[in-house]
Amino acid sequence: MQSSTNGPTILVGEDDLELREYLVTALNALGYSVELAQNGDQVLAYLRSGSEVAAVLLDTMMPNCDGRETLSEIHVMNSTLPIIMMSGWSCTQSAVAAMKCGAAEFLREPVSQGSLQKALTRALEMRSASSAASVRATSVVTKAFFGSNPVMMEIQSRLTQIAWADAPVLIQGETGSGKEIIARELHAQSPRANKPLLKLNCAALPPELVESELFGYERGAFTGAFQKKAGLFETADGGTILLDEIGDMELRLQAKLLQVLQDQEFKRVGGQETIKVDVRVMAATHRNLECAILERTFREDLYYRLNVVSLHVPALRERKEDILAIAQFLIQKHAPKDVPAPGLTRELMHTMMNYNWPGNVRELENFVRKLMIFRDCSSLTRELEAKVARQLALVAPLAETKPVADAEFVDDSPVLEQVIKTKEQAEADAILAALNCTRWNRKQAAARLKIGYKALLYRMKKLGMEDSPIPVVTKGQASRPIAMTATRIESGLRASSANGEGA
Repeated sequence: MQSSTNGPTILVGEDDLELREYLVTALNALGYSVELAQNGDQVLAYLRSGSEVAAVLLDTMMPNCDGRETLSEIHVMNSTLPIIMMSGWSCTQSAVAAMKCGAAEFLREPVSQGSLQKALTRALEMRSASSAASVRATSVVTKAFFGSNPVMMEIQSRLTQIAWADAPVLIQGETGSGKEIIARELHAQSPRANKPLLKLNCAALPPELVESELFGYERGAFTGAFQKKAGLFETADGGTILLDEIGDMELRLQAKLLQVLQDQEFKRVGGQETIKVDVRVMAATHRNLECAILERTFREDLYYRLNVVSLHVPALRERKEDILAIAQFLIQKHAPKDVPAPGLTRELMHTMMNYNWPGNVRELENFVRKLMIFRDCSSLTRELEAKVARQLALVAPLAETKPVADAEFVDDSPVLEQVIKTKEQAEADAILAALNCTRWNRKQAAARLKIGYKALLYRMKKLGMEDSPIPVVTKGQASRPIAMTATRIESGLRASSANGEGA
């Protein structure tokens, strides 16, 4: 490869020596620096090196990886990078196909200096306008999403500091709560913003496909591997990878991921070459990873490697002050052009505030899209009221079966929080009963409860139980007689703390 002048750099992928030399001369005369590649593999290698490129000129016919394949790979790496395709064949279908695959311009060879200048000027202007629009759109989306909830505002205030730290980030929260929005905002504010952000949903693919998608594979590694393919880690070199639903990743893959996080290197599936990369990893999950560790479905060492910075996104029902503001933004987002957006009636807004939105922001967006289709606030109000009634019907049996001794401690927190508190109290009672029966011999208590010794220690620490035969009653809890049978004690604790390590 060669470089000249100090203007924006144009990467040229062309296997013909004479045409390469002509393009260097023409581009230098237009004030551009030039980098040369003889085939698609060299083009991709240069882009993965992290060097800045303003645009790419690609010949459609090149050895090894041809122009069309290279175009597709580049578009995955960086969808905003302008790519101008060149061909010696005058074929409208080829031009249309290239444009559909993401090419900004299509030039027929031989390329004149005038047509080259026009194509580059248009492509770079389009990129600049697209970047500005993307920044404006991101700013509006971010402002609407974070709203005025104190927890969300605290997360927003820390984003810049976290983004520049370049450390792994673990984002936890219920499905649909907006974990990916936070990950994309972190990437946009980081020094890696001009590099790709690639996402993989670990729960959406079989383990074999997850491995090949992450690490790539060599030709012949398995049936159907007709040529080697770079994985997401290789493609995202210099950028960021978001591993969505990390809690569903297979244990074997967790070990390989841990190696990449520790050493920043890996091997393709079926390969022997060690590939070094510089990738920031963000992970998102709706699962409780601490419970998954006890159940031995998630590696503890991987958890602590990912959990350098941890963010918990509250559910939409926990930030009801933001529901209407987010809904108004989504209405503007999904409203058809030249068609006035429907207003929310007082009844509909009241019902939206009373509904718990178990699907969180994603469910709210689907509701708004339905409003855009039917544009009937009355029918949607009735539909939402029916859902509220069903939610209340589910809560009623829980309230009826609540022990009388706990009546004075009932609060206004959401029903799920009350269920969790009740479960934790029952678990603490079960542990305390076992400890009292064994005179606080924790190994004997663990055996009595049929869980591992370490699992018992972990649950005691989690529940704030002191290593003392004197039980400590936390605020909002009552010391009451243990009313659970031995069978209920054992089954209740095994359900939440099974598979801990044995004593």
